[in-house]
Amino acid sequence: MGTRNRDRGQWGEDLAADYLERLGLTVLARNWRCRAGEIDIVAADADTLVICEVKTRTTEDFGSPLAAVTPRKVLRLRGLAVEWMRAHDGRARAIRIDVIGIVLGTRGAPTLEYLRGVA
Repeated sequence: MGTRNRDRGQWGEDLAADYLERLGLTVLARNWRCRAGEIDIVAADADTLVICEVKTRTTEDFGSPLAAVTPRKVLRLRGLAVEWMRAHDGRARAIRIDVIGIVLGTRGAPTLEYLRGVA
């Protein structure tokens, strides 16, 4: 991934983390990595562990950024949630997978779409 894409992704993750915190979630980690992969944002919503995938695009020319999160990706995120809990002696009543799609556009403020509980 090029530097420009990494910078755009980081900017989108910053925006997403701020958004989640404004909604009352507690961000526990960002860009957490293990051998199985990476979680963009790990958060807590009361006693629910929230794994949030963030997709940032400049346009919707190739579809919504949310469409990039396939059922296969959601399954992978579920596995990463289990790895997170193992690594952090975590206990949660539930695990929820959320997705945030951000489109920067060419004018004005970016648009943010939040899908809560895709799995």
